[in-house]
Amino acid sequence: MRVGVVGLRMGLYLATWCSRLGIEVVAACDPDPERRAEAAEILPGATLFEEWTALLDYPIDAVVLANDFDEHAAPAIAFLERGVHVLSESAACVDERQAAELLAAERRSSATYSFAENYVFHPHVNLIRKALADGEIGRPTLIEADYLHAMSPADVTGLIGDPAHWRGRIEPTAYCTHTLSPILSLTGQLPVEVSAYPVDIADARAAVVMVVRLSGGGLAISRHGFLQGEPDSHWSWVSVRGTEGLAESVRAPGDRAWSVRVRTEGWVAGAAVDEERAPTPSRLADGTPVEPKAEGTIRILEGFRACVERGAPPLVPVQPAVAASLVGVAGARSLREGSRPVEMPKLFG
Repeated sequence: MRVGVVGLRMGLYLATWCSRLGIEVVAACDPDPERRAEAAEILPGATLFEEWTALLDYPIDAVVLANDFDEHAAPAIAFLERGVHVLSESAACVDERQAAELLAAERRSSATYSFAENYVFHPHVNLIRKALADGEIGRPTLIEADYLHAMSPADVTGLIGDPAHWRGRIEPTAYCTHTLSPILSLTGQLPVEVSAYPVDIADARAAVVMVVRLSGGGLAISRHGFLQGEPDSHWSWVSVRGTEGLAESVRAPGDRAWSVRVRTEGWVAGAAVDEERAPTPSRLADGTPVEPKAEGTIRILEGFRACVERGAPPLVPVQPAVAASLVGVAGARSLREGSRPVEMPKLFG
């Protein structure tokens, strides 16, 4: 499996994991010469280019798109048209037109599209998924997910205050896939309506809350951005209230941040069950321990290899990738219209 990598910030991290997992990285690109120089040392066997278009004619089986947040759709479509398997970081698309074009390209292509949404497979999400699959909390009715950073005002301004950087370009609702993708994965549903609210009117770009009606009738609440008080964890918290109980990750520093509290109500089985569960430590095939924050990335890369080499279905395919990304687009429209509910586009009929 010969892989090319587009973008050498997060892409270099992904390329390093590819190499550790036995995936051959043969080419990479980035317009920044300093990043290319760093990649030359870390990936000595890879051919390096300035522009991603150079990879279209390079002999690769698959490509990892780790370029800017709002620039993934165009190369994804181009590589799918060439029959090259695509693993794309967030966002999958930035508007409805891109969404429709990406869905059409994936349908036509002999290759697959996978979304590199590692939060879907973080340890705490996996524990909640198992509790749901085992029927411990019943049918999910209210699901909440946070992706929050506790940072100083100066640091926040450094991230989102520069219009030349993608974080300064995007709408405050856009970076929502670390919350929406776990929500959609855990429920198996799609979003149908979105209302978005700024947390603080005095600093409306810093953090937003989105209320999302799901196709199965349940409700999701997504919070992302910059708010104080988060522990030194993975900045992710997920809670699922079901018809018979609750499963939610623990808001705590250190390793407990990956644990989950599961409660099944007493009227279900005669006595309430309420316990905290820690994930089983993960290891690579050679026995090397894996940090919890890397588990989702490893699962995504191994799933992508299975798509390319064995024809397995994508772990996070194009439809939920587009749906999660378009929630941010609908949320931006809701914000502009005074937090009015906005229906999701009908792209999956």
